[in-house]
Amino acid sequence: MNKNNGLIKRNLRELDLLMRFLDIVVLLTSGLFSLYWSFGSLTHPRETLTIGLFVVLIWLVVANANNNLYRQWRGISLWVEVGTVSWVLVLVIMIVAMVIRDLLIVSRPIPDLLFGKWLAICWLMLVIYRVSLRNFLRWMRRKGYNHRHIVIAGAGDLGRKVIRELAQATWTGLDVVAFFDDCYPNNIPREVEGIPVVGTLDDLHTFVELNDIDQVWIALPLRAEQRMKKMIKSLRHSTVDILFIPDIFTFDLLNHSITQISGIPVMNLSVTPMVGLNRKVKAVEDRVLAFLILLLCMPLMLVIAIQVKRSSPGPILFRQIRHGWDGRKVEVWKFRTMYLHEEPEGQVIQAKRNDSRVTPIGQFLRRTSLDELPQFINVLQGTMSIVGPRPHAVEHNIFYRDEIDQYMKRHIVKPGITGWAQVNGLRGETDTLEKMQRRVEFDLYYISNWSLFFDIRIILMTIIKLFFSRNAY
Repeated sequence: MNKNNGLIKRNLRELDLLMRFLDIVVLLTSGLFSLYWSFGSLTHPRETLTIGLFVVLIWLVVANANNNLYRQWRGISLWVEVGTVSWVLVLVIMIVAMVIRDLLIVSRPIPDLLFGKWLAICWLMLVIYRVSLRNFLRWMRRKGYNHRHIVIAGAGDLGRKVIRELAQATWTGLDVVAFFDDCYPNNIPREVEGIPVVGTLDDLHTFVELNDIDQVWIALPLRAEQRMKKMIKSLRHSTVDILFIPDIFTFDLLNHSITQISGIPVMNLSVTPMVGLNRKVKAVEDRVLAFLILLLCMPLMLVIAIQVKRSSPGPILFRQIRHGWDGRKVEVWKFRTMYLHEEPEGQVIQAKRNDSRVTPIGQFLRRTSLDELPQFINVLQGTMSIVGPRPHAVEHNIFYRDEIDQYMKRHIVKPGITGWAQVNGLRGETDTLEKMQRRVEFDLYYISNWSLFFDIRIILMTIIKLFFSRNAY
């Protein structure tokens, strides 16, 4: 094995210090640039030095309090890294802004726009340099450097799944060099997924000692507890990293993670991501955007209301009970797009193409989604979100919850006006079980991978695709 593969590993401490230093340099440089941009000069050097030292102190405290900021990002999405950096940066600048205004005595008033400029410039510089660092490390891996050599204990279904997942993420530089399994050589072939099986678990520690191995991944079933203890004990004299891959792939997981409760390690198998800070961020995002959209669209909504009233007898708004957050029933508002009619008891008949129940103005409103503008009032009320799984009729939920596994997990977050399923073409009538199954899959993916940036991405995609969809009628 190439000894150069450990180049980064041998210098992880130095790389960590370099990143911490670069973060501070970026923070101070962007702050100085913002000062010069706002005042046209960098006078009052004593004040600037005092504020600069205070900024460094706050950054060090907040950054060290966030255990994930300087973690190893290998194999983790860029969006996760950007999100982590963004939250730390926003918190630091908010603290600095409040302290400068209330506690530090400065000779001139600091405009609010300065902090906005500082945040924007610093965020852009941090993202650029971290993306550049990722690309540099990927380039090194393509050149044969910065790889991790891994052996996997367990060549069963779990071990095979791990190999297949890694095969789709070659950019991580994680190279599996061997399998070990107690069933070798009787019930396990000499090669699994192109990786050789070189011995039993008793042979693993010898192989690690004689080869340049960085990590041992344990991919054994939970029932093999005693076997795992024996193997870990055999590696006690080795400095190799040991990772345990829990045998939970047979579960339908939602937003799974590992945490601690009273010092006890706990694995979350199915939990809502909308708790704590995430819940507050989502609420602020919803209400701010909903207020701005309603303010801008109020004249348009007035025109639509008049046209709906003129189109046919009946109310302007269509109100329907749907399931909301935690399965609670909420009243969802839309502009009425159909003539008044009665439906069979206990049934909700979805609109079809060229549906005779839809009014002329209703056809336009449904095609452009303008009928859903009143739902921004629902967002201000707190019963809906701008982005989330679309709320279905109660009758549909009753039917599909027994037909589609994990269907009701859609309701562990607030229903949305738009969602990941809708921007991927799963909008309009769901006349087959397969269509609804596909929509649910996209909804659950959104819940498991929620972030503020994911919401913004969906909103932008919705705007782009708004007038190009042909699935709504």
